[in-house]
Amino acid sequence: MIATRNIGRNVALSAVLGALVFAALGLVTDVRQVGSQLAAFNWANLGLILGWTLFNYALRWLKWDYYLRKLGMGHGVSRVDSLLLFTAGMLMAVTPGKVGEVFKSYLLKRVNGTAISASAPIVMAERLTDGLGMLILMALGLNLYPPARPLFWLLLLVGAAGIGLLQYRPAALWLIARLERLPGLRRVGPAARAFYASSFALLSWRLLLVSTVLSVISWGGECVAFYYVLTGFGLPDSTELLLIATFVFAASTLFGLVSFLPGGLGTSEASSVALLVALLPAISLPAAGAATIMIRFCTLWFGVSLGVLAWLVFERRYRAPRDEAAELRMANET
Repeated sequence: MIATRNIGRNVALSAVLGALVFAALGLVTDVRQVGSQLAAFNWANLGLILGWTLFNYALRWLKWDYYLRKLGMGHGVSRVDSLLLFTAGMLMAVTPGKVGEVFKSYLLKRVNGTAISASAPIVMAERLTDGLGMLILMALGLNLYPPARPLFWLLLLVGAAGIGLLQYRPAALWLIARLERLPGLRRVGPAARAFYASSFALLSWRLLLVSTVLSVISWGGECVAFYYVLTGFGLPDSTELLLIATFVFAASTLFGLVSFLPGGLGTSEASSVALLVALLPAISLPAAGAATIMIRFCTLWFGVSLGVLAWLVFERRYRAPRDEAAELRMANET
């Protein structure tokens, strides 16, 4: 019940924060004109937008499941369970850096007893390869907006340095050993070693390459979704528009990620509007605001909604055995 209340509180707080961000965005870009732009949107595009978003989710689930089986943690986890675990994790997407998606590790432990410290690196590897994939997508249109180049190279350097450090076993094990010697932290040693063992396996160069390519393709799906959002607001179809949509979506998502705000709220929206206005002379400020609101609803908040549904199904699926066991214990005691 405590976990249920905490999750409900997180979702409610996320919704309030999202509403405040959208309200602020509406005020800055003129609420009435944003409303008019949304009313004029070609809603026939909505199916394509959600379809490409689901394409992204499907490939990211395959990556999660691939990691799970690769680490040998998939025992007792059916494909349906794996899908529920992945999708339920999305309800925690509105957390700083999406670190709340380690919730999947908690649910996995309930399914087959896998230690959270052993499976949590899967979430880290997902975020890292997603970030690398988004950097590649951002690079495709980097010439469109040169001021973004310093941040691009900084993020690439930090990512490469992090991977290099994790893959240099002597340094990582030395750091863990030093950690174990600190007063009061000796007990975290086994969990830290389990975490590192999984991280080392997940970030091997071959696995990293496959996962990053999968991330480029999957997140490319949401870039296409953003393209259909823009055409839905009357912008003409063109290869250049697709390139701009890819750059803006990838860049604004990365800006939100490095801000470490819950779900990138505020940062992603502001950078998306600013980049759209800078790169598309034909788009007005209210239209840029409306397009940003639309893509955030069809990606972030659509995912959170699916996460809530998956979590409810998971709870229903795994509540019955525990209830029956409790009833059996009570019967034996009486």
